[in-house]
Amino acid sequence: MSEQYLIESFERYFNEEMLPEEKAYFEKMRNENPELDQMTVEHKVFMDKLAEYADRRNLKDNLQSTHKSLLIKGAIAENEHNLSKGKIVQLWHRYKKTMGIAACIAGLTTFIISGSMQVIAPANRSEIQQLSRDVEQLKKTQDIQYSKIKEVTKMPEGAVVKSGGSAFLIDGKGYLVTNAHVLKGSSAIVANSDGQEFKTIIAYVDHAKDLAVLKITDADFKPVRRLPYDLKSGKVDIGAEVFTLGYPRNDITYNKGYLSALSGFDGDTSTVQISLLANPGNSGGPLFNKYGDIVGILSTRETNAQGVTFAIKSNEIFQMLKNWRDTDTSAISNVSVSEKGNLKGVNREDQIKRLEDYVYIVKAYN
Repeated sequence: MSEQYLIESFERYFNEEMLPEEKAYFEKMRNENPELDQMTVEHKVFMDKLAEYADRRNLKDNLQSTHKSLLIKGAIAENEHNLSKGKIVQLWHRYKKTMGIAACIAGLTTFIISGSMQVIAPANRSEIQQLSRDVEQLKKTQDIQYSKIKEVTKMPEGAVVKSGGSAFLIDGKGYLVTNAHVLKGSSAIVANSDGQEFKTIIAYVDHAKDLAVLKITDADFKPVRRLPYDLKSGKVDIGAEVFTLGYPRNDITYNKGYLSALSGFDGDTSTVQISLLANPGNSGGPLFNKYGDIVGILSTRETNAQGVTFAIKSNEIFQMLKNWRDTDTSAISNVSVSEKGNLKGVNREDQIKRLEDYVYIVKAYN
């Protein structure tokens, strides 16, 4: 889409040449998009100035013509003033910023005007979807699993599964981080990559940040002396390679991608956008950088855009833990979980082998 097309669209709008539906849509977009509205106004100002200049130029041309005619007739003496040659250039420089803005979003706005904006217009924008597992999916996989291996679950008899997802250890004593929306029930059990289940308590929930902490209370859990990753608080650059482990199914699943934006859906600065395939069940899963350190936690994805996934920044995890410590003396006090660069230089297959033991499936129930 060209800049010229955008400009023509503005002119069609001001010249009342748009179809009624197209005009209504355009005005709706102006109301919802301040930048587009500003561009429209500035373009109108620009066009008015050009028209004003044209009128003044016509007036000057008429005056010059009259002046020359009077000179020829000898009615007046020679005293001609040169016309300014730079007026149109001055106007262009004065309003080129407007045109520059127009050029920057020309493709987007042209899409709006042409009626193709439906997929990104606010009313039709892709919505985000939480990546927790739904109840039917959990029941189905749970039934299959139990029928095959006749495992005795540690879930209480009669418990009703409400939701599920993934979680990862942030402390060797059995503290795990997951998403708050994963925990729709009053209690939860977790299971490691070997399928071994552990009882937990919900230690802390921060609904605003969509984060929560589980504490394994099961006697079968063996505390871990050292975790093979660190929780990184620094910025991750766009384009940086990332990968995740999680439980969209009962077996742990690996996916890789890259950071595609420093903010999340609708400019949310507490999250980042990742180009990575994720499915229900990946909520609460860790987002690793290429060195195997945690830089975020998967939470949502766009429903209508394949591979557009969002992760809560690790800084938010630190802040959540701080808030917890400020209100509860039993809160975990230290999340420095490993030596830095523990898995740096390790190939991906071996990284996964080292990391998968610390990523858990979560089943929340009442």
